[in-house]
Amino acid sequence: MHYVYYTSSFIVTTKGLELELPRVLTIDLIIDLSRNIFEGQIPSIIGDLIGLRTLNLSHNVLEGHIPVSLQNLSVLESLELSSNKINGENPQQLVSLTFLAVLNLSHNHLVGCIPKGKQFDTFGNSSYQGNDGLRGLPLSKDCWGVQGVPQATTPFGLDQEEEEEEGDSAIISWKAVLMGYGCGLVIGLSIIYIMLSTQYPA
Repeated sequence: MHYVYYTSSFIVTTKGLELELPRVLTIDLIIDLSRNIFEGQIPSIIGDLIGLRTLNLSHNVLEGHIPVSLQNLSVLESLELSSNKINGENPQQLVSLTFLAVLNLSHNHLVGCIPKGKQFDTFGNSSYQGNDGLRGLPLSKDCWGVQGVPQATTPFGLDQEEEEEEGDSAIISWKAVLMGYGCGLVIGLSIIYIMLSTQYPA
């Protein structure tokens, strides 16, 4: 096992006494809690485990967002959160994990754009598959529109087919209105003609 010593001291309180530890021993940590039935959210306190090298929480029933505090795991090499119910976006701050060599976020409910830069530019399709709301490279769903313009999320961003369908619906609606107006006008004039004919016979 590889050991690393910090040069800074550390003060702990035990049994009412404050003790200074002048040399704190830290070890490389590996947490593998995969294939259990853990529920709830990933605790943000995991970000305090600064010596963590591998974090595997895959194949559980975890929900909520990916904690932004994971950006503090500066020596993290492997992050596996696949096959859970994690939602929200993939935090852009995780790009700072320059030692990250393995990333698996597949089969969750993540949405938004995949972070770009550094290690995230090296991960393939398998890292993100099974998240229908994710966009951006390496997935086939582009995060940007034509010529780098972000795709609009308002009604003005509807694709051509949807616009054509709306146009057709509008035409049909107007036709129905005009037909109704025409029929009503004819019936109304007919009634007036009958009334006048009855009141003033020739």
